[in-house]
Amino acid sequence: MPLPTTAALRPRLPSPLTEADDDRFARHGVRLLLKRDDLIHPDLVGNKWRKLVPNLEAARGRTVVTFGGAYSNHLRATAAAGRLLGLPTIGVVRGHELADRPLNPSLTRCVRDGMRLRFVDRSTYRRKHDPDVLSELLDATGTRDAYVVPEGGSNPLAVHGCVELGRELCGRADVVAVACGTGGTLAGLAAGLAPDQRAIGVPVVGGGFLAAEVRALQQEAFGGPRGTWSVDERFRFGGYARVPTELAAFAEDFEQRHGMPVERLYVAKMLYALVALVSEGSLAPGTTVAAVVTGAPGPGPQPSASR
Repeated sequence: MPLPTTAALRPRLPSPLTEADDDRFARHGVRLLLKRDDLIHPDLVGNKWRKLVPNLEAARGRTVVTFGGAYSNHLRATAAAGRLLGLPTIGVVRGHELADRPLNPSLTRCVRDGMRLRFVDRSTYRRKHDPDVLSELLDATGTRDAYVVPEGGSNPLAVHGCVELGRELCGRADVVAVACGTGGTLAGLAAGLAPDQRAIGVPVVGGGFLAAEVRALQQEAFGGPRGTWSVDERFRFGGYARVPTELAAFAEDFEQRHGMPVERLYVAKMLYALVALVSEGSLAPGTTVAAVVTGAPGPGPQPSASR
């Protein structure tokens, strides 16, 4: 039986780069571009395509085991890839208590795409990188020979997959902004940009760990730092899966202004950050900034706003 090939998935690459006419930028002399990675593929959206495809090719037909929370875009994309390529997939989900509750729309989609879910307690989940814990998890799912993809999909292969994103933007913008969960997209993006360009990462989770993660990923992938990049920790809005009323209103307004669906957990925070950076003068007049749209709204309603 031949191995599945990702070439049959027909991605839209390079992804479109469009100009957005937005007075909040124009009044400060800043030009806004939207890098529509959300249009790469209907099921493997945005940076999930760039990060997952190298790992799926490395899996060579083996079961793929990966990790995520209840609303994980990464789990959903991995499940879709498994369906499209005929690869068995298993998702290890944070939160053992979720096993006895109805599945949310995101996890329901995973199951419909053929992913087996295994719910684990939060203590075990935090220790998933420990070789003994990982071995026990693989034994429990009967997949000791599985190909393991880390939470969020960020590893050296994923970083190399995201280098092309930077290359697609060479000469097109002065600054490139991207929302960050585990750092793999920023690590690769910065490496692919030209020397006179810089990348800004907008973390969506707390802890202040992202810069160290990006440095570690670049060390693993390239043997050292690459590109000019920074992170701005101010726009987490309370952490992952939190959508305060202010952020929800901002996302709805952006959708109306530009006719583009705005994913709330990552993309909305990055776009909000750019508006704030422009208003405070951190992006000088004459700057062209490209916002990487790394994802699209998932199945079912967006996470509810919280105050």
